[in-house]
Amino acid sequence: MTRLAFYGIDAIHLKERDELLPGRLVVIEGTDGVGRSTQLNLLRPWLESSGYAVMDTEMTRSVLAGAGLKQAKEGHTLGPITLNLFYATDFVDRFESQILPALRAGFIVLTDRYIYSLMARAIVRGADPQWIRSIYGLALKPDAVFYLKIGLDDLIPRILQSGGFDYWESGMDMRLGADLFESFVHYQTLLLAQFDLMTSEYGFQVIDAGLPVDQLSEQLKYRILPLLPQG
Repeated sequence: MTRLAFYGIDAIHLKERDELLPGRLVVIEGTDGVGRSTQLNLLRPWLESSGYAVMDTEMTRSVLAGAGLKQAKEGHTLGPITLNLFYATDFVDRFESQILPALRAGFIVLTDRYIYSLMARAIVRGADPQWIRSIYGLALKPDAVFYLKIGLDDLIPRILQSGGFDYWESGMDMRLGADLFESFVHYQTLLLAQFDLMTSEYGFQVIDAGLPVDQLSEQLKYRILPLLPQG
């Protein structure tokens, strides 16, 4: 029988899941600069105008850990294990206090990145894949994961146009290069490779992030529409 379950628990049948969590969980994944936030900002009013209650969330929005994580990253001194656990705390708090209550209430939950970015970043920084997957075993399988895929040659101009290279998104903590640009190239190459590996494992729906904003939005709407509760 088809199941929808938590990643660490294969115990919730489709009917039971719909009774417990009548909402829908939609994830937009991809590295920095691919337009995730732009698309979420277009999807929310479209869904609301169609009569659906919508909640959106993203990394570092946790009441418990979000502000502390942002502040800790400003010092550029976090080690990889501390960084991974900080992000895990942020996710678990948002999952329990924001995502699950909204799904129980029948909301469409839009999330700007989910456990996949967190796992990819951790693995690139040397975390044991089995360990990092076990941490996020409580995560609910989304109704859909849309991966906005982009090549490095297209990504670099976008980052330059949007304000330049960020310390953490360039992997400078890993000492992958002599400067931000060199480190960015190495880090994003590793990160994008992890996303490619996850695509089949987690059933990502891949969309070309190089499409014009309006075309990309139409692609997402077309794919989301059949997932929405009817009635």
